[in-house]
This record gives sequence, structure tokens and C-alpha cells, in this order.
Amino acid sequence: MDMKRKQPLGIELVKRGIVTEADIAKALDYQKTESKKKIGDILNILKLCDPYVLIDAMGDILGEKAIYLTEGDVKVNILDYVSLDIAQRAKAVPFEVEQGRIKVCFADTSNRRSVETVRLLLLNKGLIMDKYITFETNINVVLSSLQGGSDEIDVNADVSGFLDSVIKSAMEKRASDIHIEPMQNNLRVRYRVDGQLLTAIAIGTEKQAQIIGRLKAISNMYQEKQESQDGRILMYPDYNIRVSSQRNIYGEKFVLRLLKKNEDVRQIFDLGFPSDEKLVKNAFNKKNSITIIAAPTGEGKTTTLYSIIDYLNRPEINITTIEDPVEIRIDGLNQIEVDAKNTFANSLRTVLRQDPDIILVGEVRDTETAEIAMQAGQTGHYVLSTIHTINSIEVITRLRKMGISNYDISSTLATSVSQRLVRRLCKDCAKERDFTEEEKQIINGIGQKYGVKFDLEGKKTYDAVGCKKCNNSGYYNRIGIFEILILNEKIRELIVNNASALEIRNEALKDRIFTVNC
Repeated sequence: MDMKRKQPLGIELVKRGIVTEADIAKALDYQKTESKKKIGDILNILKLCDPYVLIDAMGDILGEKAIYLTEGDVKVNILDYVSLDIAQRAKAVPFEVEQGRIKVCFADTSNRRSVETVRLLLLNKGLIMDKYITFETNINVVLSSLQGGSDEIDVNADVSGFLDSVIKSAMEKRASDIHIEPMQNNLRVRYRVDGQLLTAIAIGTEKQAQIIGRLKAISNMYQEKQESQDGRILMYPDYNIRVSSQRNIYGEKFVLRLLKKNEDVRQIFDLGFPSDEKLVKNAFNKKNSITIIAAPTGEGKTTTLYSIIDYLNRPEINITTIEDPVEIRIDGLNQIEVDAKNTFANSLRTVLRQDPDIILVGEVRDTETAEIAMQAGQTGHYVLSTIHTINSIEVITRLRKMGISNYDISSTLATSVSQRLVRRLCKDCAKERDFTEEEKQIINGIGQKYGVKFDLEGKKTYDAVGCKKCNNSGYYNRIGIFEILILNEKIRELIVNNASALEIRNEALKDRIFTVNC
């Protein structure tokens, strides 16, 4: 709270009859063990008077607007205006926006540096800040709902218990990754949920060495080695956790990838793929060919592969997968996990002697794997794989750069699919509204590019709001958007003639064999 006053806050509150001298004595006694806490906050913690009366009186004494902030008072998505890190450091919560002005609660308005940081940040967003004071505990309650589960992390446990609670909390929050990062003044833990990083907790650096040692122990890493390492945590029966370490200027950072072992395979149409049975059969039900799914890391390539395999899986078909690692176990499939000795290329050579009909290769990483996969696709098999590239046309360019000939690409590549994952609005808090004219222009512009006409008359869209279910992000889960290229004779001829990616794209759009679903 702001300390700019003629007399101590406690005396002013006694004069006004808000508290008694005995109450102040209790608060001062409490402050001996909690020296960083201010009298106003302590009076609230000890419940020595009505909190609403107390905060109003404090605001009047300090010459500030005051509010007893609750989660219900927060009418905005906080993270749209300030990052969680800034909100935590400044002990600040934006809670309402109206006509170019934004109301922000602070636990300590005397901290001019923090107040000015938030003010300038909001000014850059075109908003004028109105500052309010509230209790620090109220600020903490609101911010904890954004922290990916810090209230479930046992900070008082020993190092083993602390790490266990971090990992289990991440699982509860549907996190795909955990980042454990040494910073200058603390050790920060963040979860990636629906593609976005959320700060779970930040603790002091005094336990950093112990936490790193425990992580290395359970990940089967070398304790004395501080260079980059890879490991796995096998302590959790439902998860295969891959661990990567990387040294930075403050220590060693760890990223834990959480892979659920027995997760149900999602139907291809549930992923957001076009609801067109004919298109799916034309794109994936093939022989003597290869289909490649393209996307950056973390954009759901493996999930799509599993959905395609599940769609094609029948008792009369022999399907073998080569994966790193096997993420979902599916009855009826022969699933192989690669390791340092059994690479994708080595495993693929062996699989070809196992009479397969369909082969799933987790990733085409190098020329050797690409060449064997192409050969498999030319000898009666249907091969499914993934590759890291930006869109479906660039799959061709990437294969060329790996040394695959234009003839082999044109004769073997049947379909390439590029995909991205986008967050879905939380159904519990999304707010319906009309499309703006600017949004209509953008959508119609996209439709015009791909020869599609959208009828937006009377249609509604939704704004992200934020609630407890979605960690106040406004989003819950993700859905795929897909770009699908099915090669025809004209495209194959262009590839053989070494046409550029732009020429191939123009031809695909012209012949309507290029599909975009969003």
C-alpha cells in the first residue's frame, strides 16, 4: 500500500474507528515474522475488521481509488493487456476497460517503478490507466488462476515432492511441455497448454542445484555433465516423458515433453479435417505411394498420422509403424520404437521384409530414410510419414533438397498435407457478437484467393473472455486447419520438369486439387 501519509496507517485507522489499538498490536506482532507484509494486508489476513470497510478507508487515507478485488470484478482477459510475469512482479491486475480507459489494481501504489511500467505498457496499447489499490492477497488469488496450477504445486515439499507436484499439476492442466528455467533471481516453471506458455510458479534459486540433480537422476542423465543431454522419465505409468537439457547463462534449462501412452486415437474428422469421405479416400487410401504430413514441431503431425492409420486399419491389412517414441498403442498394429541402434532407416529396411501393406515412418529426417521410404512406396506399399516444412507445396522442395530425384517424387508422392493447430474458444465463457466489417473483408479476401464464397449474412462470431476452466485464457483445446495437395498428372509433369514451388501452387489452385480447410 502507498506509504505517503502524515501519520502511520494504523493510527489513522484507529482514529476512524475501523480497528482498535489491540488490533494494531496483533498486526504488529504478526509483522515481526512477516516483515515484508504491510499493516493493511495483515489486518485483512487476520480478519480483524470488515475487509470492504477496511479497503475503502485505506483508499481514502492514501488518496487512492480502492476496491476489494474479487475474480468476479475482472471483466477482461488479463493476459491481453499484461504478461503474467509483469503482473506478478508489479502485483497488478487489469480488471475493466471502458472507452479507452483501463482500471488496474495494485497491491502497492507507492512502488512508482512498477506502476509506471504498467502505465506505459498500457499506453502503448492506446489505453489510459486508472489505478486502484487492493489487498495483496486479492491480487494473488486472481493471478493464481492464470498460473497453470501453482496452487497445486507443493512448494514446501522436499525436492522430490516438489518435482512430482510440478509434473502431476502439468498433467492435470493438459500441458504438452514443462519448462524449468533458471533466471537471474528465480527458477521459473512454465507449462505449454494449447500451444501457449503459462507461468506455473517461480521459486528462489536456493534449491536450483538440488532440483537439477533430481531431474537428472530421474531422467537417467549424467549428473556431472552440464552440456546438452536427452533423457526420459518412466516413473508415471500413463506417460512417456522426454527430457532435454540445455545450459544457459544462469544454469541448466530443462524441457519435459509429456506424451500420454494410452490416449484414445481421435477420428480424422474430429481433428478439423474436411468432412468429406470422398476427399479422405482419395487422399489416403492408396498403394504404391507415399503421403507426407508437413508442419513445424508441436503442430499435431503425429496425431493426424494416428487418425489416418486408425481410419485405414482393417484385419486384412498388415500395418507397421516406426516411431520415436510410440505415443499411442493401437490394437492390431505392429509398432516399433527406434533408439540409438535401431534408426528409422535401419528399422525401415527390416520392416520391408515383414510383408507390410502400410508403413508409418514417424519422421523423414535424412536422405537415407527418405530414399528407403520412396523405394517402399514404389514397390507395392503405402507409406505415411511426416516432414518439417512450412506448407504442402514445400514438401516437394524439401524432398528435392534431400537428394530425391524429381522422377521419384512425381511417381511416388501421392498426397502432401500441411497443418497448423489453432486454439478453440472456451465454450463456457465465449461471448457471441456480430462480425465487424473489417473481419468480413478479411474472410472474403481469403475466400477469393481460394475460389470460395462465404455467406456471412446473419452469421455470428465470438470473443474470448476467460474463466476458471480455461485459466482465464478464453481458449480450451485446439483444432487443426489443413492444406491438402493431391497430385494429378499435370502436377507430376511439372515436378519432373523441375518447376518451382510457385508454378506448382498456381497449377494446383487452378485445377482445384488444392484444398484449404479452416
